[in-house]
Amino acid sequence: MGDPAGIAPEITHKAWQVIRHMEGNAFFVIADPKLYPNAKTIDTPAQAIDIFQHALPVLPLSCPSVLLGSPNENAAPAILESIKIGTRLALDKHCSALVTNPIAKDVLYRTGFTHAGHTEFLAALTKDAEPPYPRGPVMMLSAKNLRIALVTIHIPLKDVPSAISCEKIKQVTRVLHGALCRDFGIKNPHIAMAGLNPHAGENGSIGEEERDILIPAATQLRKEGINISDPQSADTLFHEEARAGYDAVLTMYHDQGLIPVKTLDFHGGVNTTLGLPIIRTSPDHGTAFNIAGKNIARPDSLLAALRTANEMTSHRMKMEKHHG
Repeated sequence: MGDPAGIAPEITHKAWQVIRHMEGNAFFVIADPKLYPNAKTIDTPAQAIDIFQHALPVLPLSCPSVLLGSPNENAAPAILESIKIGTRLALDKHCSALVTNPIAKDVLYRTGFTHAGHTEFLAALTKDAEPPYPRGPVMMLSAKNLRIALVTIHIPLKDVPSAISCEKIKQVTRVLHGALCRDFGIKNPHIAMAGLNPHAGENGSIGEEERDILIPAATQLRKEGINISDPQSADTLFHEEARAGYDAVLTMYHDQGLIPVKTLDFHGGVNTTLGLPIIRTSPDHGTAFNIAGKNIARPDSLLAALRTANEMTSHRMKMEKHHG
């Protein structure tokens, strides 16, 4: 459902309008039916397939009325319940993937929510089930032919160097490698590692993290059979020719990864959580309270998230058939 006071209801309806004409595709939303035009309530996820071409299937969940554009903490319990129900349905194989609309964390924090965000909440909800490769969560952003995984996420820039360790880099890379193989169907994926410092430290003259942490981590990962580069200067990693040479980039901090993704495709980026027992994607944008209710929100990112979830489902099912 996402935050009902933001653009989530609008982009969900717009995404349905596009996808309903595509044979063999269907989704349902866990929310209050009053949020959407053309809504039809369902009792079980399976019913969504039969009605999808004609109505937006909604598994009903009561939510207090909110004013579009005005964050309202009274909606927080319904927002969280929607995530919990969706996660449980995905874990129980009643649906193939979970796609989460944007939430406003400050709205949830005011009601006692203690997780850093969606990603960490989903990790906690799925902690008792095993993923098909090393456990995350790891945040990956993608747009067009670029995939970015983050070693650190929502922390101040001044705290990034101390948060990076050899073990942290290895753990994130193992999850990324496993996801590229099983969820994206890539054999022997090539991962490029971005350096933390300008020019990847220039042999320690512009920072020592590459020499002391990043290069040793890459060396150990290659010994495990993971095809990852030594740290490279981030300013040369993202142009078109460079992108053709790898399947994903491991970046050290938030803006290092998100700036190229959003520059490449601002409206169509996807946020994917790797290393979970379920497949989870999300639009790579926020609640956009400032344009809620104006009918100008674009569903591109949600459509891309739905498409990515579908692709990941297909690859994971193939791998499960071959490897169990």
